[in-house]
Amino acid sequence: MPLSDLFECYTATDALGTPPGAAFGGMWGQLTLGTIDFWNISIPIPVALAAVAVIGYLIGRRAHAGTETLAAQSRRDMRRAQQVARELEKISWMVRRNLSKHHSSLMKFKQRVDHLSTHQRDVAWKELCQEAEEMLKPTLQLATQIANAYDEIRQQSSHLMTFTEVRTDPLTGISNRRAMDETLTAQFALMSRYESTFSLSIFDIDHFKRVNDEQGHLNGDRILQKVAHMLDESVRETDMVARYGGEEFIVVMPQTDLEGASIFADRIRQRIAEKTKVTVSGGVAMAMDGDTPDTILARADAALYSAKTGGRNCVFRHNGDQIEAIAAPPTTSPV
Repeated sequence: MPLSDLFECYTATDALGTPPGAAFGGMWGQLTLGTIDFWNISIPIPVALAAVAVIGYLIGRRAHAGTETLAAQSRRDMRRAQQVARELEKISWMVRRNLSKHHSSLMKFKQRVDHLSTHQRDVAWKELCQEAEEMLKPTLQLATQIANAYDEIRQQSSHLMTFTEVRTDPLTGISNRRAMDETLTAQFALMSRYESTFSLSIFDIDHFKRVNDEQGHLNGDRILQKVAHMLDESVRETDMVARYGGEEFIVVMPQTDLEGASIFADRIRQRIAEKTKVTVSGGVAMAMDGDTPDTILARADAALYSAKTGGRNCVFRHNGDQIEAIAAPPTTSPV
């Protein structure tokens, strides 16, 4: 039997979900002692079938690994989606409660206006002014509450947008630059409204050009995917991981100060160095009054530059006045 026919038989049975052993079972009794003529080279059939079985096992294992990776990504996305759903439900409940409360005040005001319309003009006018002043306070309060709800909905909308392809990096599966820009805009809106804060970290893979030159771009892509996966696995559901460009990644951390972001950044640096064949450098910055997306990114990038020039495989942070090291680089830095 030609070896090409044997491979076709295996491929067809694999596509149909039939165990290869079942398809070849009928051949063993007839061909166990025979040989296969492959380009005029005699190969014992048991050896050929064993080779096909090994190839099938490797293909199946690779497909299984891909399925496991996809399943893990799906679980993370599901957790994020559940978090968004909970936040939107909470916002909806608060809006309904505030509207119901205001509606009750509004009905009382309407009844008072109807009642005052039957009184004398001067007395009615004075009481109407007083009633209107009392009504103004809950009305302004409702306006503030609705504005706050709008900002929160906008933030959750940014999280929802990361599930769409247009805001996802096709190579790594995490958010892209556009999603990051929208997240930063939403974070600054929340910061202005609630006087809250947030921080971000920029990570850059060290000597990545050397990796591409020496190991090939395909291996470089695998490293990018691995680092992105580790970052995505390490953050909270409320954090956002994005590929900033090339070999750079950004993590946006709501409700996190500079110290907390620094601890996270150095922890993920150590983990990547332990679990992969590359290292990363990091730069950390916290949002401050008067900041814009460009200014906070510029501070984090300046801290990253200090980490690069300071020996790589380390993290620096910008505290608004100066740049300081979080962790000193090791004496030797792997490729």
